[in-house]
Amino acid sequence: MSSYNNNLGVTPLDKGYQFAVWAPNATAVHLIGDFNQWDESSMPMSSADGGVWWCECADAENGQGYKFLITTADEQKLSKNDPRARNLTNSAGHSLIFADDYTWETTDFTPAPLHEQVIYELHIGTFGKTEDSVGTFDSAISRLDDLAELGINTVELMPVNEFAGDLSWGYNPAHPFAVEQAYGGPQGLKRFVDAAHARGIAVIMDVVYNHFGPDDLDLWQFDGWQENDKGGIYFYNDERSDTPWGDTRPDYGRQEVRTYLTDNAMMWLSEYRVDGLRMDMVPFMRSVSGADDGSDNIDDAYSLIQQINQAIAQNYDNKITVAEDLHQHHFITDYADDGGCGYTSQWDAAFVHPVRNLLLSSNDEHVQVQTLVEAITHQYSQRPYARVIYTESHDEVANGQARIVEEVAPGEVDTDYFARNKGILAGALVLTSCGLPMLFQGQEFKQPGYFTDGDDIDWGRREQFGEYLQAYRELIHLRTNNQGDSAGLTGGFTDIVHTDNDNKVIGYRRFNEVNDKPVWVYLNLSGQHLSEYVLNGLPDSPRCLFAWQEGLATQEMKVNNNAVTLAPFGIAIFAG
Repeated sequence: MSSYNNNLGVTPLDKGYQFAVWAPNATAVHLIGDFNQWDESSMPMSSADGGVWWCECADAENGQGYKFLITTADEQKLSKNDPRARNLTNSAGHSLIFADDYTWETTDFTPAPLHEQVIYELHIGTFGKTEDSVGTFDSAISRLDDLAELGINTVELMPVNEFAGDLSWGYNPAHPFAVEQAYGGPQGLKRFVDAAHARGIAVIMDVVYNHFGPDDLDLWQFDGWQENDKGGIYFYNDERSDTPWGDTRPDYGRQEVRTYLTDNAMMWLSEYRVDGLRMDMVPFMRSVSGADDGSDNIDDAYSLIQQINQAIAQNYDNKITVAEDLHQHHFITDYADDGGCGYTSQWDAAFVHPVRNLLLSSNDEHVQVQTLVEAITHQYSQRPYARVIYTESHDEVANGQARIVEEVAPGEVDTDYFARNKGILAGALVLTSCGLPMLFQGQEFKQPGYFTDGDDIDWGRREQFGEYLQAYRELIHLRTNNQGDSAGLTGGFTDIVHTDNDNKVIGYRRFNEVNDKPVWVYLNLSGQHLSEYVLNGLPDSPRCLFAWQEGLATQEMKVNNNAVTLAPFGIAIFAG
């Protein structure tokens, strides 16, 4: 006689499938679907310990639709999707049985070492889009060769959970375990990860655990129970439920919800073989208001974060977790065994905000070199790669802001001198400073405007601004030590060797623990042309690896008694 096998969701059997769902306040649950013509009474489910309802269906087949019909304590009948469904017809439709029968072609992938990674954040819906339809995993695959040729070795996907509608940034997960059908569903995501790995590119998945929904949210009052007109078993039902996105904060103190979130995190790493997770807006997990003043901390969230990060560290090699926190706390990236949250790295507000302010300044007098020194040398948890550094992300190029080049020259990005030079300077700062460097889609070919989920990036700009793209390519190749002559840029050490606030010039040496192939970087942060300018700290007989002068990249720079010519916003990178 069969018995419940302790798995929630859908589990394949020798014949058919087992279905199980957590609904502790239900008085009855029936399984309905294509296999029983959606008959509401033919397939009652049995009650097991812990509020679980389960049954076996020998007639169920892969790809068929199903739902749970839940009878509540007050005799209402609720038709609900499986909270652990891997696939749905759409966010407002029904669950689909999904058998994991994908055959992986790349089976031995290992990400680049952390100190060599260059991250490229992208949005599936707009990244590979070539027509008026939504971009898909397959259309994104068609652009992976371009990223590999650029030198990118890690991509970070904005969330691909099933969300309401077809257009979204992804930060409104309606069905946390399912993959957005408009993008290509679970098989499409697996094809994308497989194709990325085949090209030597790791994949980081953006996940949202600070809230769910709020639209098309079947988890809401899932089995009919609730308190204070709030969300029921998956959510806090008191003031802790409140988020900027609705009363939809998960109940981190309830064991079933903790397991739900932990299993979700592990699913992306195991079933989809992604190489890391980036957790959205961690402050709204660990505190009610996100204000970070200690008055409304959620201790259960803190312990859950530790639990997830420890589970990943213990079960997987080379997989990372990244926090979007932006409050500049060391405890975010301190090891969990030492009382920290245990993230590998965190987005660094101490870099992006001062650097963007510097780049967007139209007056040289407002540029303070010491401010940049602090941004370049900032560090968390005594680990050089415990921070992600960037000037553009989905947040920084939207929400009332725009891309660096657009902010510098609104509506005139294609022709403006300052936009061109400051755009390259932004890339140089990100790719030569110590940390995990991150670019945002289109940054490498001067994409104008601001990010929306309905406007695709213009791939024709790769050819239109080929020399701009080439500059980014050369900087990325230096950052990853592609030619074997810039290992210092992969190292964890920075020495400031030159500061000139009068002329707005900074110079720094990047090196590793054995001082192998150190690199010297000099940046003119002003709009002034500097002739016969002496660079302090320059090595003997320096060899130019990269220079950006008057809007063009070169590897030729004359050095005479440590004196050079630096064009406005000029860049000079040397080897010893």
